[in-house]
Order: sequence, then C-alpha cells, then structure tokens
Amino acid sequence: MTWGCQAGVETANLITVMKNYKITPTETYESIKLGIDAHAKWYYVARQLDGAAPQPVQKMDFEGLLHFVARQKRMAREVHTCYEAGAFGYHLHRQLAALGVSNYVVQPQNWDERGKGVKNDRIDALALCQRLDRYVRGNRKAFSVVRVPTAEEERERAISRQRQQLVRERQRLQAMGRSLLAMHGIHVSGKWWQGKTWSKIRSEAPEWVTERLEIFSRLIAPLEAESAKLTSQIEAAAADQKIPKGVGPLTFEVLRREVGDWSRFTNRRQVSSYTGLCPREHSSGGKRRSGSVSKSGNPRVRAMLVEMVWRMTRWQPGYLGLQKWLPVLGDPARGGAARKKAVVAIARQLAVDLWRVFTGQTTAENLGLVYLPDAA
Repeated sequence: MTWGCQAGVETANLITVMKNYKITPTETYESIKLGIDAHAKWYYVARQLDGAAPQPVQKMDFEGLLHFVARQKRMAREVHTCYEAGAFGYHLHRQLAALGVSNYVVQPQNWDERGKGVKNDRIDALALCQRLDRYVRGNRKAFSVVRVPTAEEERERAISRQRQQLVRERQRLQAMGRSLLAMHGIHVSGKWWQGKTWSKIRSEAPEWVTERLEIFSRLIAPLEAESAKLTSQIEAAAADQKIPKGVGPLTFEVLRREVGDWSRFTNRRQVSSYTGLCPREHSSGGKRRSGSVSKSGNPRVRAMLVEMVWRMTRWQPGYLGLQKWLPVLGDPARGGAARKKAVVAIARQLAVDLWRVFTGQTTAENLGLVYLPDAA
C-alpha cells in the first residue's frame, strides 16, 4: 500500500489509504519532512513522520505533489520540504511557500556518501529527506541552502543572462564562419561579415562558400541588434548608481543583479565562497596542499570580478586591494601564472570590499576607490 496519492482521489479512498497506515484525518504529528527529487514531469518524494524512519519513496506528478503536500499540512504542526536547485528554478518553491510549508532549495551535490556507485531518483529523494531531518534538528551543515531571489530580482537577472546568451550565440556563429574560411586558406578576425573584410572574402572565397557565409550573416544581424538593445537597457538601469571609475556601468550592473542582496552574507568567508575564488585544499596529518580555485560559486560573478580587477589596475591604482599585488602585475619578468594568481587574489578581496561597502561597514573612500565624477 502506498501513501502517495495522485490528484483527483476521492475522499473515501483517501481515508481508506490513511487507515491502512494507521493514520486518521484527525491525527496530528509534530513535524513531517519531505525530500523531493524534482524532474520535468515526475517528482520522487520521501516522507518522514516526526523522528521515525523515512517511508518508501513515492512517484507523483506536479499537481499530485501539491495535493499531497496540502494534506501533510493538515496532518502536522510543521511541514518541511526541500529539493535541489537546478533547471526548474524556483516555481516549485513559490508554490510550496504558498501552501504554508517551510521549503529549502538546496545546493546540488553527490548524495552517495559511501561511494557505492549507485544513484537513482529514489536514492536522491531519500538522502534529501534524511539531510532535511538533520537540518531541521539544528545541523546547519547538513546541506547548503540556496537563496531564493525575489520575482523582481529574477526578472532583472534574466535580462542580463539573456544578453550573455545572445552574445555567446553570435560568437558561436562567428566562429563557424571563420572555420569555413580557414578551410580555404582565408584567415580573418573580428566581424568578418562587415566592411573591408567581407569585401575581401567575396573576392577571394569560392562562390559557394560566400553563399554559406551569407546564411551566418543573416543569423548574426538580429542577434547583434537584440544584444545591443539589452546592453543599453542594462546600462540605463545603472545610471542612478555610484560606479567606481573604470569599471563600467554594464559590468557593475550585471554584478549587482547576480548578487541580488549583499546583506545575505554574514561574514567575509561566505562572500569568498560564493565567488568560487577560494583555493582548493587537500590536507592530511602534517601535510597541507592548496590547489587552484574551487569555482564552486556563481561563475558570472567570478567573471565580472576578474574583469573589474583588470580595469582597476589602470583606472584605480589607489585601491588598497591592489597595493600588495601591483609589483607582480607590473613586473614584465613575472609569468602569466603569477599574474593570474594575483588577479584572483585581488578579485576575492574586491568581492569582500564591495560587500563591506554595500552593507555600510566601510566607505569606498576608505578603500581608495574613486567614483565617476557624474555619479549620483
């Protein structure tokens, strides 16, 4: 007998199912915990009643899941749910919150703690339920909770991310055209579909190659136009903000939209971890070995910070975070690896300093940052 029921089950059938589990509609539990492994069509749910062992995992569709959660809300004083962040966003979270349950969107990870090499949806749902029980009982390291953005933050972030997607698609088509030309001994760079470069291609490339390139050109044109519109829109949104000199409104606004709310971080370690710029570590006994950066945080934030650092080396030489590493960046004898390490260190410090500025712990002037003259 299963405890998971699909939408549309008759009330009498529901009571029968509950009686078979020795549960009556009036019985009350202190807490019910649901671990949900979410997919496009089906949801695998593991349930735990109070401190008992989790029940067998059940499979249901989206509507059935909401009906089931609503029933759990009537059966217990507290209902806690969790699912992994991923391609399905926060729609499920908002639906669960509307039902009045405490839901956690958690960072995806490998739930095979024992390394058994077995993974499926039911095992993941069961592991989520067990971790949720530990988290609710006070073990805040049972899993990492992902901050859910507001609807407005999600809308703004979608605009900047769509612009990035359009730019990458244009670059992909541009590379296809260069590859086709290289096969015929014609090597170009930049926007090969415009100006003198295009005139040279038409005169040197075979006619059939030109025909193929014209298809790429027709696809690239609207992508350029739409990405330019989004760029202007994002830059206009940053017009009323104080932007450090040399950073640029586009970079600064994209960073702001990705982070959302700086006050969600309570210490500098959380900020550094979010950027993914912290070094890996493998230590045992008396040995300690550090590796490259973990890259476990937001990749877009990491890219914006590194871009800002390279600009600030020219436009913000007085920034305190640069002072330690300027000898490395300015020494031609240093290799690329040393400069890369320096830029990563500065970017990590910059993220912490921006957090301190936006949360009122310090001022940009104290850090040696200079704003644009026309900033508000």
